[in-house]
Amino acid sequence: MSSEAELADYLRESASWDADRLALAQRSARRAWALTALFGLLASGACAAIALLTPLKTVEPFVIRVDNTSGVIDVVPVYQGGAPLTDTVTRYLLMHYVTTCERYLAPTAEQDYTECGAFHSARRNQEWASHWARANPDSPLNRFRDGSSLQADVKAISFFKRSDGLSDLAQVRYTTLQRDPGGGEVGMKHWIVTIQYTYAKPSQDPTLRRWNPLGFKVLDFHAEPELPEAPSTGTVAAASTQP
Repeated sequence: MSSEAELADYLRESASWDADRLALAQRSARRAWALTALFGLLASGACAAIALLTPLKTVEPFVIRVDNTSGVIDVVPVYQGGAPLTDTVTRYLLMHYVTTCERYLAPTAEQDYTECGAFHSARRNQEWASHWARANPDSPLNRFRDGSSLQADVKAISFFKRSDGLSDLAQVRYTTLQRDPGGGEVGMKHWIVTIQYTYAKPSQDPTLRRWNPLGFKVLDFHAEPELPEAPSTGTVAAASTQP
């Protein structure tokens, strides 16, 4: 009888011990799931915060200026395209654009092509790409593949105002001088070009902004010879022999 009582007590203690182990395992599982949910919420919050901060992370290039006399260092303000610029600045940009984009020098041709693209509107850039395409017989790559070069020199710039008061047109007179591969002069031509331009927000691309920090854009470019080409000697001689 004593043995049966002891066995019963042992079985009750064993059952209680198993129940405690089960309860402990359940509490551990609940605690683990709670921590997992908490960490998941924290991770989601961190991702949301990074996503909200992404538009604020932009690269803003700037220019540091050092005064040659005093050594004072300051940061040059960035033009945002909101205030009108003087004719002097526009005149310089037009002269730089014409002399760079109307020339052909083999060592700088690739850079000139890219730099001029920084001043173009989307439509003008398409025209520029078509002009330089190898498939175009008039492409500078085809015209000067023998090693000759072309230099442009601006002579005068005039501004025009439309009837509605808008000032976005300029007329530029310039010459082009072609040289053969040996450096000898082949011929000079006089040109007059009408340019429609505007100022837009400067590009965020550091390379384009380096070339065009003011957002100057060429919308239309129409060049034609200012002087009619003189007839060749052979043509004149042939004409003079006719009755």
